[in-house]
Amino acid sequence: MARSSGVRGSRVGSGPMGESERGSAAAQVAVLYWCEADHVTRLRFADTADVPVLWECSVCGLPAGRDRENPPVQAPVAPYKTHLQYVRERRSEAEAEILLAEALARLRATA
Repeated sequence: MARSSGVRGSRVGSGPMGESERGSAAAQVAVLYWCEADHVTRLRFADTADVPVLWECSVCGLPAGRDRENPPVQAPVAPYKTHLQYVRERRSEAEAEILLAEALARLRATA
């Protein structure tokens, strides 16, 4: 047998309905941001808040600006470098040969 509640159409803890009982909404300003891929992000801020110049696109993650014709360009990301690539930037082939010869000489001297 199904249980029945004496109060239908409402849930426990629900208050009275209507704007007057909840209070008035804060004043807002709607702001649009566009990214380089021409995605639009619509946000609402309080009218007293400082609206940011840049925002992250909610679709692709690129930086988005408020000017549709001139969206911000993503800064180029440096590719990942291995330890060996950093060493090759600091040392020439001749220096590497000298260091290798010194290290081999120390190993042979202790053996």
